[in-house]
Amino acid sequence: MALWCEQAWLAEGWRNNVRLSVENGRISSVEIDVSAAPRDERHTVLLPALPNLHSHAFQRGMAGLAETAGASDDSFWTWREVMYRFVDRLDPDGMEAIAALAYAEMLESGFGRVGEFHYLHHDVDGRPYGDVATMAQAIAAAAGETGIGLTLLPVFYAHSGFGGTTPMHGQRRFINDVSRFANLLEGVREAVAGLDDAVVGVAPHSLRAATAEELVDVAAMAAGAPIHIHIAEQVPEVEACLAWSGKRPVEWLFDHADVGTDWCLVHATHVTDAERLMVAASGAVVGLCPITEANLGDGLFPAREFLAEGGRYGVGSDSNVEIDAAAELRLLEYGQRLLHRGRNQLAGGAAKSTGASLYRGAFAGGGQALGRSTSGIAMGEAADLVSLKGGDPFFAGRSGDSLIDSWIFGGGARLVDCVWRGGVKRVEGGRHIDRDAIDARYRAAMAKLLA
Repeated sequence: MALWCEQAWLAEGWRNNVRLSVENGRISSVEIDVSAAPRDERHTVLLPALPNLHSHAFQRGMAGLAETAGASDDSFWTWREVMYRFVDRLDPDGMEAIAALAYAEMLESGFGRVGEFHYLHHDVDGRPYGDVATMAQAIAAAAGETGIGLTLLPVFYAHSGFGGTTPMHGQRRFINDVSRFANLLEGVREAVAGLDDAVVGVAPHSLRAATAEELVDVAAMAAGAPIHIHIAEQVPEVEACLAWSGKRPVEWLFDHADVGTDWCLVHATHVTDAERLMVAASGAVVGLCPITEANLGDGLFPAREFLAEGGRYGVGSDSNVEIDAAAELRLLEYGQRLLHRGRNQLAGGAAKSTGASLYRGAFAGGGQALGRSTSGIAMGEAADLVSLKGGDPFFAGRSGDSLIDSWIFGGGARLVDCVWRGGVKRVEGGRHIDRDAIDARYRAAMAKLLA
């Protein structure tokens, strides 16, 4: 396969009249300032696909179901009760159908790989399936069907609160001890064995869900693969951690775990200056999910300060209430603008493009967090690519970084044209090539779930 484009954002920056050859899913050659060959597929703008470092795929089926006000103040904790009720009837077929829709939409918006933070393991009564990895197999099947790159992060979840408290009824489908989690992890590795370049990491759910000893045991199982954890997302979580241990969540984590470049701290919304500096110095990635964090009323991570300190970050679609790669980056910047009452907060300096800086940071940090760091569009790298609708009137008169700025701040997912994963075209004309079949299965699954 060969692609030719007028402008491509290569590892070294923007170049014109670029021709890429792809063999066995990887870029075998990059030619610059050349004419298209007769059989080349031609495009206007080409970028590397963005990693989505944090997803709970099944929650795509919940979008819009938790937007009715309750009798008391609504928060993450009241949203969680809606989520518990939703999963009460979700079976493996439903999981696969919802995940396939979510993954198709991710590809359509410009994401090329997903980090699936997977904690729905057991049957509806809380007992393990005969094969403890049954639900993970559904996730792997959805990834295989859609073609998205998968980093599967089976979640260790054993308790309902700090200090090893007894799980609640609504959490019964998530719960494992360390021994059974080890068995689950082996099953997950088998489940993804047939996928191209899949990665398996581990995910202690949170400091609420794992004791200090369990955290150490689970992290050791990663064996160099990614380790993801929810942390400091909510003010009540921070307060509960202080009441239990006398320390804040990030501070406690650094005291009890060897946090480094293989870690992804998801949210980390409520951190002190000292905690923020510890994370930046460790090389760990902070996983920011601006749309979900706004939807749940979490708060705003101090991104401007963190980036100035050399901190690494990526973005994720988390609850999948909306799936749009550009929208995650846009809201990340807009949150900082509202917080600091100024513009272009995350550009990284005078005369720098905010959109390009956001994309570059999220691409690098997301790849690190998902165990597939790359330099982007370069010889030998995976052909995970996004073309934009360069002929759209919205791009008129634009070139280079202004194309990314315009996509992120003015157009969003509607401006994505084609997406390739491992050199295979999965999206054409902004639509996944199997979207009709995926939609039909999703409708059937939701009709059953919500009957």
